[in-house]
Amino acid sequence: MIAKSGEPIWAVGLMTGTVLDGNIDVALIKTDGERIADFGTYTLAPYPSSIRTLLEETLDQARAWNFAGPEPAIFREAEEALTRAQSSAVKDLVESYGLTMADIGVVGFHGQTVLHRAPQTGRLGQTRQLGDGELMHSILETKVAYDFRSADMRAGGQGAPLSAAYHAALLRDTDTSGDTAVLNLGGVANITWWDGKDNVVAFDTGPANAPLNDFIKAKGLGEMDRDGALARAGTVDEARLAQLLQHPYLAKPYPKSLDRFDFGAAMADGMNAEDGAALLTAFATAAVGKALDLLPHRPKRLVVSGGGRHNPTIMAMLTSRAGVEAVPAEALGWKGDAVEAECFAFLAVRVLRGLPISFPTTTGVPEPMRGGRLAG
Repeated sequence: MIAKSGEPIWAVGLMTGTVLDGNIDVALIKTDGERIADFGTYTLAPYPSSIRTLLEETLDQARAWNFAGPEPAIFREAEEALTRAQSSAVKDLVESYGLTMADIGVVGFHGQTVLHRAPQTGRLGQTRQLGDGELMHSILETKVAYDFRSADMRAGGQGAPLSAAYHAALLRDTDTSGDTAVLNLGGVANITWWDGKDNVVAFDTGPANAPLNDFIKAKGLGEMDRDGALARAGTVDEARLAQLLQHPYLAKPYPKSLDRFDFGAAMADGMNAEDGAALLTAFATAAVGKALDLLPHRPKRLVVSGGGRHNPTIMAMLTSRAGVEAVPAEALGWKGDAVEAECFAFLAVRVLRGLPISFPTTTGVPEPMRGGRLAG
């Protein structure tokens, strides 16, 4: 009955990114799947360190597996552990807001991407997100939308990015001129541009935080370049950067998508920490500039969500190397850390209502596609 009423409903969205920052992003919004009626609350729920270690090992085994032969046994173990942890995070968030699970119409459970292979000529793409929607439904006793990407890829799509419908809903109340685009900086960077009418374009621009974080970890200097301090102290090797910017992906027409490991820390092999961080940061931002040149209309402003917006060196380089004004999502009243989780709450309601979640100009599917599976 909820799905047919057309009234906005409370939905919870879950996201855990490919940078494995140790957190579960959990967000609550009220929506009919087309507009946002109310922004509820949001939290970063830390994974137990044991699960984080398990997921790191799972990612390593996933790359070795590479969709060949039976899935590694660790997938099942990791899937159950993360499903239980994320179910608990949902319940905690809902109760902290003064609601009960009976008030929630649907949960959008993205799961943990362990491997994503974009389609190539004559070959469909493949993707694997760990997340047991049926188990989560049995724990929470609420409808759960999950496995958002598989149907799109079976139809020949990229399976990513899926954020376009939600970004367009956010832009609807902000700027419908095409002069503003949304850039999400997670492990990979993805952009959404909307002309305010019928044309929504979205694609992965290149790497964002993943190679930089991996490089910093390999140097034994922590989990990330905090506040962009290393990159700011370093010098960009412009000749090496120019070579990196010749990568064919950057000139390839959209729709297109990336796996978290398609661009790696090896781009900065042999460099000291400061110069390597500077190079990887410059590359990520210059790649965004190349992406802007592919759009039907080059936007003047980027609204930046995701963890990368906390890095002032990235934000400054977006202006200097991508040639665009870059503002954090908070400048528009959005919750920059919540946007991805909110997106999957929004998409869950679209799944519930049979609305499309991917489009020819966002993932390359032949026509607007429904997607996701529903438990409950």
